[in-house]
Amino acid sequence: MQIIPMPDVKDAKLLLVDPDGPERSRVLALLQQRGMDVTCRESAEEMLNILEARSREGAVDLVVCRSLYKGMSAGQFVHRVKEAPIMQGVPVLMLTDDSSPSVELESFESGADAYLSSTAHADLLFLRIKTLLQLAAEKRSFQLKPKKKLARVVFVRPPADEAAFDVESIPAALAAFEDETSEEDGEAPSLGELLWRDGHTVTTLMRSNELLDGGWLTGRDGPDCIVLEDLDDSEDALTFCTLLNARRAALKEQGEIPFSILGIVPEEHFRERSCAAFFEAGVSDLVPSDSPPSVLALHIRAVVRSRRERELFMQRERERQQSVVALETARAETQLAEARAEANREFVQAQFRLVHTAKMASLGELVAGIAHEINNPLAFTLGHAETVKRCLASLEAVLQLDDNKRHAARAMARIESMKTGLRRIQELVVRLRRFSRLEEGTWRSVDTREAIDTGLALLAHRLGKDVRVECRLEAPQYLVCQEELFHQAVMNIIGNSVDAINEMPEEEKDSQTGLILVETFLQDNVYEIVISDNGSGIEEKVRERIFDPFFTTKAQGKGTGLGLSIVHGVVDAHGGTIDVYETTPGAQKNPGACFKIRLPVHETSDGWAVKDPNKGAKAV
Repeated sequence: MQIIPMPDVKDAKLLLVDPDGPERSRVLALLQQRGMDVTCRESAEEMLNILEARSREGAVDLVVCRSLYKGMSAGQFVHRVKEAPIMQGVPVLMLTDDSSPSVELESFESGADAYLSSTAHADLLFLRIKTLLQLAAEKRSFQLKPKKKLARVVFVRPPADEAAFDVESIPAALAAFEDETSEEDGEAPSLGELLWRDGHTVTTLMRSNELLDGGWLTGRDGPDCIVLEDLDDSEDALTFCTLLNARRAALKEQGEIPFSILGIVPEEHFRERSCAAFFEAGVSDLVPSDSPPSVLALHIRAVVRSRRERELFMQRERERQQSVVALETARAETQLAEARAEANREFVQAQFRLVHTAKMASLGELVAGIAHEINNPLAFTLGHAETVKRCLASLEAVLQLDDNKRHAARAMARIESMKTGLRRIQELVVRLRRFSRLEEGTWRSVDTREAIDTGLALLAHRLGKDVRVECRLEAPQYLVCQEELFHQAVMNIIGNSVDAINEMPEEEKDSQTGLILVETFLQDNVYEIVISDNGSGIEEKVRERIFDPFFTTKAQGKGTGLGLSIVHGVVDAHGGTIDVYETTPGAQKNPGACFKIRLPVHETSDGWAVKDPNKGAKAV
């Protein structure tokens, strides 16, 4: 089945009604980027005036209408467009800000040919427009045109002298019209003249079996009705009918509409004898020979009209089938475009994870070297500070004078300050070394509930009375993994949640209680750890950087920027992934944060175990 090729989309002329106006319209910018000829107006009333002027010139191929908020609604606009007879073949696409079923129903009830969310991907919008233009082009090409050709009626008379009949004269006989009109004034018109007055082509041939071998029975110029004159029940006549009916059956099997066979039999045979033999031989209908020409003409006209109606029905059915094929093709292209978009999103995420993993590996090596270089001078500096402190204590008797005593006190205070700063450096070094040696942890069976309870006990002094922690641990209690998974990863995320809640403004704290929810699930061989809170959330512009080492949004001196980096490293060492979302998407205040850790696991004789990405399935 041939699909009508669609003209270049860039040649299409589009009208766009967008309440944002030409200057701010996102849809107009997308279509213009594709090189399409688009006229945009803000109001439906103004567009109707443009539409009326351009539709007379045939300069409109598609109308696109977004949801309208002032004046005429989008549904009313589409209804007005479809009311115009000249716009019947122009498709209308409605872009809605709401994808609920009621809006979809309103779109189609107004007469729109398709509807789409105004926030849909640009590729999907362009594909939908392309599909509508394709269907409109096919509909115009399949519109039924009035047939100039009228019916062709062939009269077959019994041979008066078969020997004198020449088969080679059939084409010439078919091309000639036999004038059967009466030459005498005042006589009633003959059957041939009545049909001729209707514009039909009338041809007369003599009956012969060789007549059935020609190609004149098929094709566009084939007969619509074959009238067998003076038909009797002789063997030759019935054989001819049988062969003629076989040709008609062959046409039907080829999907064509076969001709009708009308027999004119003697009136005494018609009324006094059985006519079953004629019908068994394939004759469609019989009429007596004494029927007036006007009655016979009416009969033939009815036969021709019935054949024309069947032709029209078949043509419409072909049009419907081609429309169905085009629609299915459009649906398949839409699904393919959506699948490609989804695959592209997954590819971008996988690429981001690979780049991030490589970056973390390089940073791990760098951090390990820095930690080693800092650790050596830090160790002897701390030792010397303690030695100085003991020396000053031993000189206490000598420093009893007021001046000396004041200087000694100042020296002791400075030493304590030095030790505070050095301990902070020491803690940072410990974190750096831990960050650089995440893959060296010990794999063993960990009681997940006990590990989480222990971590919460260590964070109890930070929780206070304003933060409540709920645990919904539905996954198996024991998991073979590195203990750092819960002691570092889970606790660091919970610690960040506590800080996010505590740093909220006081007026927001009074309106709600801080809540941290810790959940675990096991489904499809994936162990999920989900930690969510109702804190201030994470801004989208910094969400991609939160796992970078030394990146922090906390005030100076309150964070090292290594907590979530360690979390990422621990999860990566287990072959898992970690993603962050908003707990309450779209919330203006306190959208919260949700961290989801996904770990591939498998069941062993000792329970569920995380797959070690470096060594395959971990033996327990």
